[in-house]
Amino acid sequence: MRTRLLILLGVAAVACTVAVAAGARSTKTETVLPPRLPVLPKTGKLALDRCPIPSRFRPAFTRAANDTGFQLSMLVAVAQVESRFVPDAVSTQDARGLLQVQPATAASLKLDVNDPATNVLAGARYLRYLLDRYDRTDLALAAYNAGPTRIDEDHDVLGPISMRYVANVEARWAALAGCD
Repeated sequence: MRTRLLILLGVAAVACTVAVAAGARSTKTETVLPPRLPVLPKTGKLALDRCPIPSRFRPAFTRAANDTGFQLSMLVAVAQVESRFVPDAVSTQDARGLLQVQPATAASLKLDVNDPATNVLAGARYLRYLLDRYDRTDLALAAYNAGPTRIDEDHDVLGPISMRYVANVEARWAALAGCD
């Protein structure tokens, strides 16, 4: 864990040095705000094409959102990052379907990982369990991606792969705010 922190500090130091050097070369004086990743994006109205759920999967996503209390946009963002809406996707770790659920996880929820409708529901219920467990969206998403054991072992410190996954989901989630 200490090594990870040192690596993260080193990356931050290099990023700051590059930013300062780039700023020194700039002829304009601009206020640069740090990037902000949303915890809960604001809802708004979107054009229909900005809610990219394939029509055949919309009922499954709507049901899962209603069942778990998640915003539809969050579940859509997870599906985009996990499988790009490929219902028969299988990962190298044997996670399957639209929300890339492990067969054992779906079985523990008494749902079929290979059926798109129940795969989405299994993924949403598992994500709800993780959010209730960690009480933080970033940790729940990281645990969904890397497994809760890894998050528990790292004591709330996200590794670079989990950080990238969380950032990707949250960016898509924010872009889809209001998707319904």
